[in-house]
Amino acid sequence: MAYTDDAVRAKLSALNETQEGIVTVAQWVMFHRRHADRTAQLWLQKLKDSPANKRLNLIYLANEVAQQSKARRKADFLIAFSPIIAEAMSVAYKGSSNDIQQKLRRVVEVWRQRAIFEQPIQEAVESRVDELDKNRSSTKKPLLGGSFFGSGSGSIPAEFQPLVPLQVDVSKLSVTSGSAVNAANAEFDKSNDPSKPDPSPPVHAARLSQLLKALANAESSVSEIIKSRQSLIDGLEKLLDSNRASLAKENSLLTQLSEKKADTESRKRDVEDAIMRGLSAENSPAIHNGGDEDSRPEIETLTPPPVESLTPVDSPGQFGSAAETSQPHPFTLSDHQMDGPADLHDFSMPDMGHEEAARLNSKRRKVTHEEEYGG
Repeated sequence: MAYTDDAVRAKLSALNETQEGIVTVAQWVMFHRRHADRTAQLWLQKLKDSPANKRLNLIYLANEVAQQSKARRKADFLIAFSPIIAEAMSVAYKGSSNDIQQKLRRVVEVWRQRAIFEQPIQEAVESRVDELDKNRSSTKKPLLGGSFFGSGSGSIPAEFQPLVPLQVDVSKLSVTSGSAVNAANAEFDKSNDPSKPDPSPPVHAARLSQLLKALANAESSVSEIIKSRQSLIDGLEKLLDSNRASLAKENSLLTQLSEKKADTESRKRDVEDAIMRGLSAENSPAIHNGGDEDSRPEIETLTPPPVESLTPVDSPGQFGSAAETSQPHPFTLSDHQMDGPADLHDFSMPDMGHEEAARLNSKRRKVTHEEEYGG
């Protein structure tokens, strides 16, 4: 079947929900990929005119075409779908049953996981569906990009919001400029085909005029996308410069914090050392200002025991009976005799024990007795 608008509409109308039917139509569409831009526009119009259950099949068709294009590295349909896919998903999602919405969510999740579309386009799709969920008061569903898609957040960070429309413009202009350039190149190749004979001058002039228009249109389209892409780059550079400035401040802050931390650790060690020195001083012997004498324990003074008379004067049993001992003994020293020589009266020897002194005293009396009586 030749490619015409009616042929595309017929294929889309005959589309059913079976996998085989979707793959068959997708192959026909991709065979005519040079008409990708026109096919995408007809597909969007058919989506808007179809009931909810038919819209799901059309989304499945776009999903098959997009994934096959990604796998084969043919960007025609990816470029053609990028400017319209967010609107198309919003149309298919709005007013559909919960079951259909869950299936549509699954398709968007697959696009994110496999990076089918560029990140800004993907985020635009999720943002449109999130907005529909927010506006529904009866049922609350997880936001796209949130727990359902596992990306952590359904909203675009504030810093990136100004860049989203710039990226969308670039994607749209890529489609427009791509089609214009392809058309101009095709006209140019046809006009300069050496295998074809030169037409008549009037026809040749008309074709050249048509070629000039196509080239001018392509040139204008490329100029527009250059401007749009330059604006996107400027926005990205501003964001990059802002992040660089913030990075410099954060590095300076990190240095300051590291210095403060090192100073605090040093002071902490000093305090701990002081605490340890204090504990050591408490455990050592105390030294008072009064001198060493105050710290020495008191020692009791040793005094020698009193020295008693080695031999009592009236000791019984020394010389006879008790009656005889009642009289003064001839060898007992009288009071006046105590003033005699020291060797006679100094019987007391402080360094001797009591028994030793008594023995020595007895010996001395015996020696004196023998000297006087010859015995």
